[in-house]
Amino acid sequence: MNSRAVYKMNSTTDETRGGRPQKPGGKDHKKPTAEALRGAIQLGIGYSVGNMTSKPDRDVLMQDFYVVESVFLPSEGSNLTPAHHYPDFRFKNYAPLAFRYFRELFGIKPDDYLYSICKEPLIELSNPGASSSWFYLTSDDEFILKTVQHKEAEFLQKLLPGYYMNLNQNPRTLLPKFYGLYCIQCGGVNIRLVVMNNVLPRSLKMHYKYDLKGSTYKRRASRKEHAKPSPTFKDLDFQEMHEGLYFDADTYNALMKTLQRDCRVLESFKIMDYSLLLGIHVLDRKLRGRGGMGDSKRQGGQKVLYSTARESIQGDGKAAEPLPDADDETLGGIPAKHKDEKLLIFLGIIDILQSYRFIKKVEHSWKALVHDGDTVSVHRPNFYADRFLKFMGTTVFKKIHPLRGTSSRRKKNSIQLCRSASQEVLSTVKEESQEERRAQSLEIFDDTEMIVGHPARLLHWRIALFLLHTHWRAHLSPVWTSTCEV
Repeated sequence: MNSRAVYKMNSTTDETRGGRPQKPGGKDHKKPTAEALRGAIQLGIGYSVGNMTSKPDRDVLMQDFYVVESVFLPSEGSNLTPAHHYPDFRFKNYAPLAFRYFRELFGIKPDDYLYSICKEPLIELSNPGASSSWFYLTSDDEFILKTVQHKEAEFLQKLLPGYYMNLNQNPRTLLPKFYGLYCIQCGGVNIRLVVMNNVLPRSLKMHYKYDLKGSTYKRRASRKEHAKPSPTFKDLDFQEMHEGLYFDADTYNALMKTLQRDCRVLESFKIMDYSLLLGIHVLDRKLRGRGGMGDSKRQGGQKVLYSTARESIQGDGKAAEPLPDADDETLGGIPAKHKDEKLLIFLGIIDILQSYRFIKKVEHSWKALVHDGDTVSVHRPNFYADRFLKFMGTTVFKKIHPLRGTSSRRKKNSIQLCRSASQEVLSTVKEESQEERRAQSLEIFDDTEMIVGHPARLLHWRIALFLLHTHWRAHLSPVWTSTCEV
């Protein structure tokens, strides 16, 4: 059997056109509870990733991006799977070899990956977005698990070859870092989820959180969102609450260069409607907003390469050692300022699994009939990227400029003082020189009268001295002026 046949068999096993799982043994399966779902996620990932360790390392091939490994895990166990107290479920691992390479690229060892996800219960988070996704956070603050729709999972599979190429060229990116794509079939439902890097560390309190797109139509947090303990605000809220976040010139340039590079990559994949998730921690307030288990594990556990905001925008884009943190308390945040406050900024691009398909085109056309088409979120990928970058580079992020006005005024005043001083010196010198020349002329005239003693000759001699005196004075003034000004 050739590799193409094996690939087709693996990718189509127990997968139906409608996406509904088959019910082995004719049992009546119930919809899994939240606890059963979390347990199935941990058990399935632990089994699949554990089996990958026995497979030899090799280069990633094109067909590896489309392979799907499937295993059925009954509650009573089998020869290959352990027994468990959850309902029977089927677990699917998409492109396992490709995602193993991605994890290795970011320095994630299999044991550390399994320890983060499977050792302790997953923490369920509230959904900040408008989608119906569920979010789970690992207890060590490293990974986010997010449920995705069938179309999004399908689009990510198609995106993987280009994503692989982009990560090889530039692992330092603000784009989401995908570490795995899985599907759980249980109780007649398909639950697909991706494992990604965690942008906002839970162990550090975020005093402000924003979901920014660069658009203005309906880009204000609702009253319900405002009532939450930690609300996520939007574009119009940012313009009202902040006048921009200020960075030094090098940090600003590195940040905007990274955003420009990432947006061009998304534009090439025809992706739009993505957001910048922005977390702001105010250093003047208490540094540690929350204590607990995540703090010690984050500092003492594994260090995923290029996982922090500061690592994502700094460096030459080559795979290298992670940048050393000057202060572990900052957790890799980017220093910034707002008015008199010192800040730490955490950010990353999220929700990139939205392509400009037919439905999105119809949505844009319909909204453009009622409102200004340039202000709605859904738009052509190239226009969306340009609007996104313009908003980030002019409204959200700003560069700290040197006080040019003050320095120029100081220079101007110093020049004027220099010129006035030069003029005073010049006038003083002129007066002194005139008095000296008069005295010298009188002495010369007296000596001449004594020596010559003839009136006619004395007159000619005085005229010659007067002409010489006038010529010397005319040539003295420019020389003194240029000398003093220099």
